[in-house]
Formats: sequence, C-alpha cells, structure tokens
Amino acid sequence: MKFLRYGEPGAEKPGVLDTDGQIRDLSGVVPDLTGAILAAPPAFDIDSLPLVEGQPRLGIPVAGVGKMICIGLNYSDHAAESGMPIPEEPIVFMKATSALIGPNDTVVLPRGSQKGDWEVELGVVIGREAKYVSEAEALSHVAGYTIVNDVSERHFQSERGGQWTKGKSCDTFGPVGPWVVTPDEVADPQNLALSCDVNGQRRQTGSTAAMIFGVAHVISYLSQMMRLEPGDIIATGTPPGVGMGMKPQQFLKAGDVMELSVQGLGTQRQEVRAD
Repeated sequence: MKFLRYGEPGAEKPGVLDTDGQIRDLSGVVPDLTGAILAAPPAFDIDSLPLVEGQPRLGIPVAGVGKMICIGLNYSDHAAESGMPIPEEPIVFMKATSALIGPNDTVVLPRGSQKGDWEVELGVVIGREAKYVSEAEALSHVAGYTIVNDVSERHFQSERGGQWTKGKSCDTFGPVGPWVVTPDEVADPQNLALSCDVNGQRRQTGSTAAMIFGVAHVISYLSQMMRLEPGDIIATGTPPGVGMGMKPQQFLKAGDVMELSVQGLGTQRQEVRAD
C-alpha cells in the first residue's frame, strides 16, 4: 500500500493510492495516519473508498512525527566527496520536526543563507516501539519507507561552530513523501536506486546498496541509545553529488527546482525561494 495525507497544512486528511494512481479518501476508515496505524491499518476495500478529485496538495505522509533522526556520511562515496573519513559507527544528528513539510512544498532559504544544499535519502517510518532490538528483528518495527530531502545549509552546519543540527533544522528543510510505502511493496530496502535533479540536471545518482550501515543496523544501533516510537522518521544518509562536493561547489538559490526520486517510492519536487 501507498499511504498519504492530502490537503492544506494543518488540515490534511488520510488517503491511499489505488492501482490506477488515484487518491482514495481514508478519513471514513481512520482519523489520521499515525505511525501505529500505518504499521497495522484496519481492513478496507480500496475500490469502495471515495475518489479524491483534482490534484490536492500532499502533506507529510505520517502524522504526529515525534522525532526525526538523521544518519550522516552513510555512503562511502559521499564521505569521500566531503573529504571525511569513513565513520566507524553511524553519525547521528537530529532535524527539528518544525522543518518538516510536504513533498512538493516550497523550500525557503533562511536569512543569511549562503550554502543551501540538497540530499536525497531513503526515509524509514517507525511503526512499532523499538528498544534494544537486534538487527534480525529491526525491520519488523518499520511501518514503511518514504523519501526525505535532507536540505542543508552548509555554512550554518560547518562554519558557525557547534553541531550540525543548526544547518539542518531551518524551516522547510525537511520535505517528506509523497507516500509511505508499506514494507510488503519494498522487496529489499538495501537495493533501491536514488536520484536528485536540480534545474533538470542530474546531481545525485546512487543505490541504497552502497550504504555503510544498512537500515536494520541503523534501527538496531539507535534503539540501544533511545526508544524509537511509532511515527519517528529516520533519514538514512545520502549518496554523492551534493553541491558541497562539486568542483566548483554549487549551492541553492531562489528559483531553483529540486526533483528527487527513490525507486518504488515516488518523486518529490520543490521550488526554492529566499526568505
């Protein structure tokens, strides 16, 4: 299943994509799509659900995100382009949930921004509480998979001291979606193609097969340190091709358009403007 939320910000309704790619309204079945509901949705007949007319805005596809945990430098070739060593353990940082937006909403560069950057990532939505779980059982805690654009401001992140979080948590710096795809439709989360285009030019091409730390390892690792709760999102790292790694470096500016895809998980599109 491909679950989504549609409607204006703060008034999204739950929905599901049918086999023809049309949105069906789920609000008569569930009040919203929390992580727990996504992990164990009630039975329904998709063909009997009301069709949603037009092309409504898509929101964040999971409601009530408690925390967003990101993994840095999780592709060896991205670490190389960043001039950083391969990490011995996952690099963990947080992105504020106030940064989260729908998959096609506008990305706004904050005042003082100099080095806005793009990062296509596989997102993992937790559906069942995970605490001290093994790698063998880790994937059973996943409600589904989605796309995350871990938008970054590299000047804020790396040149102003402190932690990465302040270059990752600017408003609108966390597009998520378009859907949450249930695990039964993702044969292998470690064999998905990723791509990111900026202004129609391919910038990132990669595969989750190149992750240093796979999804199961990341879930298990994080669960040793913090309780993972239904609705939490993990952004699992980005392949090479970010603006910071280009020679010469290239960064986002007002008017740019980012288009991101992950195999089987759909496509995002964001226009960029300055605050």
